[in-house]
Amino acid sequence: MTAGTRAIAQACVAVAAGLTVAVCPAVTAAADPVPVAPALPFPTPPAPPYLDPGFYQPDPARVAAARPGEILAARQVNLANLWLLPLNANAWQLSYRSTNTRGEPIAAVATLVVPHRAAPTGQRGLVSFQMAEDSLSVNCAPSYALQMGSLPNPLNPVMEAEFVEVQAMLQLGHAVVIPDHEGPNAAYAVGPLGGRITLDGIRAAEAFDPAGLPGADTRVTMWGYSGGAIPTAHAAELQPTYAPELNLVGSAAGGLMADIRTAIDYNNGTSGFGGAVLGGLFGVAREYPQVNRFIDEHMNPLGKAARLVHENQCVALQFAAFPFVNIKGLFDYPGDPMRAPEVQPVLDELSLGHRGTPTAPLYIYEGTFDEVMPLNAVNNTYDIYCQDPGARVQYTRDLFSEHGIAAVSNTASAVMWLNDRLNGVPAPAGCHNRDVYSGILDPGAIGTFVNAIGQTLASALGMPV
Repeated sequence: MTAGTRAIAQACVAVAAGLTVAVCPAVTAAADPVPVAPALPFPTPPAPPYLDPGFYQPDPARVAAARPGEILAARQVNLANLWLLPLNANAWQLSYRSTNTRGEPIAAVATLVVPHRAAPTGQRGLVSFQMAEDSLSVNCAPSYALQMGSLPNPLNPVMEAEFVEVQAMLQLGHAVVIPDHEGPNAAYAVGPLGGRITLDGIRAAEAFDPAGLPGADTRVTMWGYSGGAIPTAHAAELQPTYAPELNLVGSAAGGLMADIRTAIDYNNGTSGFGGAVLGGLFGVAREYPQVNRFIDEHMNPLGKAARLVHENQCVALQFAAFPFVNIKGLFDYPGDPMRAPEVQPVLDELSLGHRGTPTAPLYIYEGTFDEVMPLNAVNNTYDIYCQDPGARVQYTRDLFSEHGIAAVSNTASAVMWLNDRLNGVPAPAGCHNRDVYSGILDPGAIGTFVNAIGQTLASALGMPV
């Protein structure tokens, strides 16, 4: 029982003792914690998810009986940089209950990392970091890819790079939870699904006693770039209704796909990253049966062959396969297939801005030469949010950056913004947008960036985080 529920219970007892009639909420004792399995002994390699159904695919009846965010299983894990260099921090995997876009219970997995160093303000904050998984295989999920001894996968290099950003937050004394936000079917680019899995991963982390977090009082932030920004931004929109009890104090999203129709138009035959957008369309079909039916009925033989190539592949192949692909030309639909009436409700659900403005502060950063995510769609989402007088949105456009450069040059600014929120510094009121030559020129950014790289190298040599 938490301190809050204990206080309610004590107050109700006192009222009853005074023979005063009162209406008190039901107080339910917390469920017994699940046992935590020990980490695998070195050098035993972890099993990939498809060979580990007991953890990744628990009994559906047990999943259905659980509450969203309720932990089903837990185990210690060893994490590593580049699959081999151990990270000296406390780490666990949590299997927990979440919900898909049809309201059905599903199992999800997240990796929770807690540093050895003390919290900076006496209360440890929590960052939910959504990696750019951008894959159509559960074996490309971060819960497997970040473990020491996992099979080195040159087709999944993004996570190793983003793991440095995770460690930047650990080095500041905050805990980090990394959800497998694509879910049990690796549904790439499905923001409403990833948003729910992300929010339930935060619930699971707060309820996990060994992490030592202060429950629902925990200051929480979320962060993601590109494929990781999709679930981050959707989670920020969903949080007020799906998980209102969370103390969400800010979210950072960069390289943001704000409107999937615009993204497909933007990349249709004109972008070297068109294959990644096409892979996202196949990922959407995994979660939405109506999209899968549309593809089956209207995709031509070349498109179906492209789908076979994309299936069960990690991020590098999603990006490298079929550069400059004419996505719409893979359909035999009369007219624009992305304007077909039967897929419009799904495309609406996948686009940002229609659920309302996030109630927690939001930091957006985007390269003006982003060749994957169209800048105009992000500008439009910012304008939609800022029609709300209560909006707190900071938007940075990096003038000389494309998609990859903006990810690096704005990392330190995102770290500083998130760290302020986690340390109780309130975000400025209102909406603010700015154009910068490079985010790395922000005050303090270079020092923060160099410190993160230096401490990551030190931790790779065994220094505790």
